[in-house]
This record gives sequence, C-alpha cells and structure tokens, in this order.
Amino acid sequence: MFVVATAGHVDHGKSTLVRALTGMEPDRWAEERRRGMTIDLGFAWTTLPSGGTVAFVDVPGHERFVPNMLAGVGPVPAALIVVAADEGWMPQSAEHLAALDALGVAYGLLAVTRADLADPGPATARARAEIAETSLGAVPAVAVSGLTGAGLPQLRAALDRLAAQLPAPVLDDPVRLWVDRSFTVRGSGTVVTGTLGAGRLRVGDELELAGADEPVRVRGLHSLGEARPQAAAVARVAVNLRGTPRDRLGRGDALLTPGRFHHTDLVDVRLAGDAAADLPATLTLHVGSAAVPVRVRPLGPDTVRLRLARPLPLLVGDRALLRDPGRHHVNGGVRVLDVAPPPLARRGAAAARAQVLAELDGRPDLAGELRRRRLIRAGTLIRMGVAVPAEPGRDRPAFAEPVAGDWLADPAHWRWLGERLTEEVARHAREHPLEPGMPVDALRQRLALPDRVLVEALVRPPLRIHSGRVGAASADALPAPVALAVQRVRAEYGDRPFRAPEADRLVDLGLGPREIGAAVRAGALLRLADNVVLLPDALDGAVRVLAGLPQPFTLSAARQALDTTRRVAVPLLELLDRRGATRRLPDDARIVVS
Repeated sequence: MFVVATAGHVDHGKSTLVRALTGMEPDRWAEERRRGMTIDLGFAWTTLPSGGTVAFVDVPGHERFVPNMLAGVGPVPAALIVVAADEGWMPQSAEHLAALDALGVAYGLLAVTRADLADPGPATARARAEIAETSLGAVPAVAVSGLTGAGLPQLRAALDRLAAQLPAPVLDDPVRLWVDRSFTVRGSGTVVTGTLGAGRLRVGDELELAGADEPVRVRGLHSLGEARPQAAAVARVAVNLRGTPRDRLGRGDALLTPGRFHHTDLVDVRLAGDAAADLPATLTLHVGSAAVPVRVRPLGPDTVRLRLARPLPLLVGDRALLRDPGRHHVNGGVRVLDVAPPPLARRGAAAARAQVLAELDGRPDLAGELRRRRLIRAGTLIRMGVAVPAEPGRDRPAFAEPVAGDWLADPAHWRWLGERLTEEVARHAREHPLEPGMPVDALRQRLALPDRVLVEALVRPPLRIHSGRVGAASADALPAPVALAVQRVRAEYGDRPFRAPEADRLVDLGLGPREIGAAVRAGALLRLADNVVLLPDALDGAVRVLAGLPQPFTLSAARQALDTTRRVAVPLLELLDRRGATRRLPDDARIVVS
C-alpha cells in the first residue's frame, strides 16, 4: 500500500476525483455531502493496475479548514495536487503547495480536473511552474474529468509510477502513529486512525500514548476496511485500543513504541521561509496531525527556538511548519535540530547558540551529539532520534562504546575529566593530608558529573577507590610527615618487631591519632588497640614464633617468646584468634592453627 494526500483549492474536484478513482465516498459527514464541500479529512482506497493499493487522504480545500488539511498531509509521504482546468491556479492552491513545500514532501503528481470544461493546457503549465519551485520539483501531470472519466486510466498509471518511486519504509523503526480520527465503536470501544509511516503494529502490542504515563494495548487492527493481525508501513490503519476512554485522545495525539521518543516542549529548529526576525511572537506549529501554539524566539537568521504549549514526541530531523492562523499564512517549514536544547540563561548565550545551530543540518549525528553534550545516556540519544549501535563490532566506532553503564562520552571530554579527577584528588591530598582520599560524591560534584558510576569509571592506577574514597593505591603515597614517622618506627623497632612505642614516644615520632589513622589505612602500620601499633608484618612473624612453642602455650609463654609486654601480647593474641591463626582453649591456653 502507499498513501497519498490530496491538495488544492476549494471546489476544484478533489473529492470528486477520489470518488471516481475508488468508487468510495470520502466525505464522511452529511453536512459535507449537503454542501458539496469537504470540511474534514476523508479516506478511500483502490487497487492500481499493478495490483498495488493506493489509499487517499482527502483534505478540505477551504481556507477555514487548513488546519484539518495539514493534519492529513503531515504524516503522508506523497501528494496528489488538484487544479481545475476552468479556474487554474488559486489562493488555496498556493497555500496548500506552500504547506507541502514546508513539510518537505518530495513526491507528487498533478491532476488537472474538469478537462471537459476547459483546455487543461494553461492550468497545467502554470501549476507545473509553481510546483517546480518547491520540494516536489518537476511532477507528472494528467488531465482528467471526474464527470466523464476521461484521463482516469492515465491517472491510475501515473499513480502506479509514483508508488514505485517512493523510498521503502523502514519496518524496524519505532512506531509513531499520529492520530487523525478518534471515535467509539459499540462493543469494541475506542478506535483511532492514522497513517503508519514506519514500523509495524500487531494485535496485542503495548504502546505509549504521548503525554500519558500509563501504556495502552492494541485490541484490534483494521486496514482498508479489513481486520488484520498486523500492519506494516506505509499503511492507513484503524487501531482499537483496549480499556482506553474516548476522551483520553484525539487528533494530534500519537501512539508510540514505548521508551523510544523524547517528549519535549522546547526545540531549536531551522526555518525555511520567512526570516526568523520577521516572525510573530506566537504561531502555530503543525507536525504530524498535531497543531500546537508556540512562542517564537529568534536565534540566528534562519534558526529559532520554539516553546510549545504542550509536549510532543519529536525527533531530530522531523519536518514541520509554522503558520499564522490569523493571517492564513504559512510562515515556513522547519527542520528540528535539537529536541533537548540547553537553557539560554547567560548574556550572549543566544548568539553562541545560533553559531552552534548554524553547523547543524537536522541529520542525527552521534559523534556531533557527543561533542556538544559531552556526556549522555545512550537511551536518551535514541529517544531523540540519534542511532546508537547496540552491539560491539566493526560498525561500532570507539566513541559509541559506553564508558560506564549506558553512559556515552565525547572522547576528548572523557580524557579531560580523567585529568581533572587526578588533579582534584592530588589537591585534596595536599589540603587534607591525613584523610584516606577524596570522597566519591565530592569528586562527582566537583567534576559536575550526573552519576557516581562515572567517577568510578574514571579512576585509574595509581589511584583506587576504597571505602567510598578515591586515593593513592599504596603506602608509598603517604603524606611526607606520616611516611617519615613510619620510617622512624621501622628504624627504631625493626629488630624488635613485637615492641610497641609508648604513647609519649608516638608523639615524639610524629604519630598522633590522625597520623596513625592515615598510616593504618595505607597499610603502613598495624593497630592492635588505642596507641598500640606495630609494623604491618608483625602478625606473620608472631605466628612463626608461636608455632615454635610447645603446644598449647600460655599468655606468659607467648609474651616471653615474642619479647614483648602484656600491653602488646594481649591484643596481639586476640587479633590472631579473630583471624583464625590461633585458637583459645577453655583453660585460656592457646594453640597455633596449622
């Protein structure tokens, strides 16, 4: 199936032509049929000579119903422009063409109707000249008469050729179905319709309603009037939603693949049309089937920031248009450059932002996004419309490898962060020489990192993380005064490893409580009790000495063999008990556990 929207001035025969091609009545409302004027969107379909199917979205031509027209054209990839031979190019012909151009529609066909009432040549020449100046470029033209049927076979053949030119839909893309109708079917509940431009829908799928917190589930699917278990793009679909009240959604809402779209009310865009400085402060943004009021802030000659009245599921690269409903004027097409732009709080920020936007073309670029954002989660980028390779391989560049969890980083910024972390840890060590390192959370705040796992990923030898702090990995990095004091202890007690300095001697050596704590944390000293410290290899030496005693042995025998005092022997033996090197017996004697 391919889907085409009509476009053209009121009363130029769009609905008549669709009716003649399909044998179906596109005007759904009695008021439309009574007045002979399309007011809202109509839908019909037919089989082409090739056997393929074309579905029409028939749009109103009157200027009062341009928002309805845009809701139908927005999600559709091709247009059938209709111009009457007896009236030629008219104001709504121009506005509809401007809308197609603004939306970047690149595939189309010209049908010159009422060829039985006037020579179609002049109208054809003028229309083709106007169309050629837009995104549609040179289009085929067919003269037809909905009344006599003349030219209809040629139009069908032209539609077949147009279908063959359209790019293949991306079936693996996430679903974003813009709703253009919502109604209730007795016994079935809420039904919405729209043009499925990418992806697949299946009965039973869980979807997300844009702007809502809870999921919705597909109860049933119809396409071309038939129930189907699934539908693939491009297609007109009707989706029956399970347990969703009718008043929960309507035209302009969207059904989405869960977790794949970023909902935003602030976007930076490039404008093609009126100059940015000439735009009114408020306009209407038309995207998909949605029409949302926006506040406009010019940034550069052709770039603006839009503040939307409500969030929409937008992606980088989306096409939309700005329109002034009061003047019935299309101000221009926009291409979304950024769906999560930075705030403009500082003086000169708008001008700096304009320079950044001047380099963007609306095509998602992973390397560029990382360079601009420095650190970002892969899932966030995907929801913005930026592809991130899921698996390592030849097609996955090094900068697409997560640095921690699902965090991606610009390589240059990541290297800079590593250097900053080393500098901050060194600074902290100078300012707090007796602390075991800098707290991870303090480092996270100092480096302005959003997640502590990023701090942990930045730590490299000779630094290490211990007890929630980042510091030196060995005693060699002890503060100089503490290292000197430890050397003095080793020099004075190295040949008496089980003798501990008295409290006053510790002070003379330069080892107060904070210094002792730093040395113990670094593994340079072994603390047995308050103000009782030994060199770190004392435990292994004590086990060797005690193993040479007759087993079991008493505290007194151990004290004499170790050549130490009761002040040291008691806590030393208790520590050996706790570590399982010795075992205390009921009579308070001990044995060495082999």
